[in-house]
Amino acid sequence: MATGVSVNSQCYDTYQELKLRKKYKFITFRISDDLTEIIVDKFSESKDYDDFVASLPADKCRFAVYDFEYEIPNEGMRDKILFYIWSPDNARIKDKMMFAASKEYIRKKLDGIFTEIQCTDLSETSHDVVLDKVLRMTG
Repeated sequence: MATGVSVNSQCYDTYQELKLRKKYKFITFRISDDLTEIIVDKFSESKDYDDFVASLPADKCRFAVYDFEYEIPNEGMRDKILFYIWSPDNARIKDKMMFAASKEYIRKKLDGIFTEIQCTDLSETSHDVVLDKVLRMTG
């Protein structure tokens, strides 16, 4: 299903601020009201993972990137940039379809993503669940 959705250049620019300059900890993206482009929704410098999770709306889909930090015993701190697809169960079906069909457009623009986290409820965004997925992929 081709959506014809483009990616606003601010998405890439803001992502580069997160990736290269570590200016932001997370960015959320949404599809514009006129359904023509993916745009930046929010960004934050907060290092509190709960602030990121709280930024995800209960009934609307979002894409997000998060600079995920974790510690490996006897090896030190690590960080990976994760791409989240937030598609809550109670979001409108049309929105879920639009986000699913548009995902590759934004993924192609954001180089350096370690892995993708697909979430339909808050339990799938928990720090422990995400950490487990990251550790399985690095180990």
